[in-house]
Amino acid sequence: MSRITRRVVVLGGTLAAASLSNPLAALAQAKKGDAPKKLRVAAIYTVPVEQQWVSRIHKALNAEVARGGIEYVFSENVANADYERVMRQYAEAKHDFIIGESFAVEAAARKVAKEYPKIAFLMGSSGKPQAPNFSVFDNYIQEPAFLTGMIAGGMTKSNKIGMVGGFPIPEVNRLMNAFMAGAKEVNPKVEFMVTFINSWFDPPKAKEAAFAMIDKGADIMYAERFGVSDAAKERKVLAIGNVIDTQAQYPDTVVVSALWNMEPTVAQALKAVRAGAFKPEDYGKWSYMGVKGSELSPLGTFEKKIPADLVKRMREREAAILSGKYTVKIDDNQPKSTVK
Repeated sequence: MSRITRRVVVLGGTLAAASLSNPLAALAQAKKGDAPKKLRVAAIYTVPVEQQWVSRIHKALNAEVARGGIEYVFSENVANADYERVMRQYAEAKHDFIIGESFAVEAAARKVAKEYPKIAFLMGSSGKPQAPNFSVFDNYIQEPAFLTGMIAGGMTKSNKIGMVGGFPIPEVNRLMNAFMAGAKEVNPKVEFMVTFINSWFDPPKAKEAAFAMIDKGADIMYAERFGVSDAAKERKVLAIGNVIDTQAQYPDTVVVSALWNMEPTVAQALKAVRAGAFKPEDYGKWSYMGVKGSELSPLGTFEKKIPADLVKRMREREAAILSGKYTVKIDDNQPKSTVK
């Protein structure tokens, strides 16, 4: 595949076309008594698999490989202009299940899915499911994001928090807004500096944006993008992580993170495919804390550095979220700077 900058990796399978003309029907037949069939899964990523968001999908699929349930191939660094072509190649090879992120290529992705109604598609998307075979998912991790905001609001000394995001789209906005709400809950005086770098993967640009905020007084940085924690480490301020836990790499910088676990989403989708029952659905609910689709990272190196009363207050809110007694508001509007 041209213009894919690194590689296509095959785990337990090949990109050769399968002999099945109707994968979903064949799987339903297998359910009736034949030996279980490994699902042929393909993923299409527009960024490297190391990028936070994509890494969670990749991790979940590799876990399914380890369990022996799927054969998995993927393409990374796929340019938006190439996405439709790569998607169609995997469909022509008759993979049972195709997953990816279609935020910048919605029309093209939905067009391809319509052309291959017998294949199950699950795409990261801000849109709705599309009959008969296009389901959507998203990182609804606003609950742990709210909790990390509580920690940040209680630990800032300057009452100024910097926030660097990729693009102001719902998936990013809702996490930033939840974080801000959590910070405000424990510290009504806190102010925010918000900027977007208009890239999903540009650590140097994110780092420069963070430096600018730190120079203006931010003593805690919300690291929605890679590069922000590097700036925080260099300037000896604190950072809050997003999607993955990077405290091991920044033990004196990253206080806590809101983690996204794609395993429940992937498991539910594959279960439906195996049963021949895949249909257009919104899988967003499988990212909630109550189903272990998201969680707060361990406090780790900051276990004793965060004030005990703040941890207690945060844990009480966490318990209320898990019990259903408290609901974190979903706000997809673009967050704004509040620093005067």
